[in-house]
Amino acid sequence: MAPSAIVSDTAPPALIPESQQTLANASHSNLFSLSNKTIAITGGGRGLGITLAAAVLEAGGHAACLDILEAPSAVEWAALQKTAKLAGLHVSYHRCDITNEEQLSSVLDEVAAEGLRLQAPFYGAVACAAIQQKIPAVDYPAADFERILGVNVLGTFLTAKHAARIFMESGVKGSVVMVASMSGQIANRGLTCTAYNTSKAAVQQMCRSVAQEWGRYGIRVNTLSPGYIRTAMTDELLAAEPEVEKTWMAGALLGRLGAPEDFKAPAIFLLAPGSSFMTGADLRVDGGHCASA
Repeated sequence: MAPSAIVSDTAPPALIPESQQTLANASHSNLFSLSNKTIAITGGGRGLGITLAAAVLEAGGHAACLDILEAPSAVEWAALQKTAKLAGLHVSYHRCDITNEEQLSSVLDEVAAEGLRLQAPFYGAVACAAIQQKIPAVDYPAADFERILGVNVLGTFLTAKHAARIFMESGVKGSVVMVASMSGQIANRGLTCTAYNTSKAAVQQMCRSVAQEWGRYGIRVNTLSPGYIRTAMTDELLAAEPEVEKTWMAGALLGRLGAPEDFKAPAIFLLAPGSSFMTGADLRVDGGHCASA
């Protein structure tokens, strides 16, 4: 019998194909840079979406915020514009209903054209827009359930679809980040949010499905799954139902709930070259909630 092969820890590393060397050998700063790139963020009028738009600017990219709001949050938008001006970057706001395919397609085409004028091609999309509703399942109106799925699932799909279409037309190997939730993997104690949880599980499976289809074009698709985020919306809920906070904090392994800023670095990682070998995956950032029983 032939002796088994022995693998040495000192063996030279396998050579990286020349076609992949640009990303593999990039400097640390370039691995997390969005310089000369334009990124669209849905739900970018306030809250988590506008925070992720700020992260794009801080990573050197231009940001296009899409939201159904007539205008973005005044205070947050002023801060975003200041960040853009100081960095010599461009930020724009586009009112858009992400469930209206014709309107969304047109706005993303406009964002792509804007990117070309800036010599910063449309390279990425963050599908962040979503809505939530807390109703016991046995009382859940069918119309409300459909509305949640319409925004959270269909809107996310249309965002990814038309971003990918533009990437294919322009030959850009772009990145799509779908904001899902740990609620796509667990049932949240203390919350009766069946429609929302269902929608986020659907987003995670959607990611895997389109990643399988679009990988041959060099287009990457991943999900970012936050845990509980402390926002004005959750503050209102916790003020009305203080017992829910006790339930949430029982699973908070780091002793706190999340803040929108906790998701800036994960989102940039998924968009930028540093994650160039990552697609069809979920990045859960939940403060350890899913690790505790």
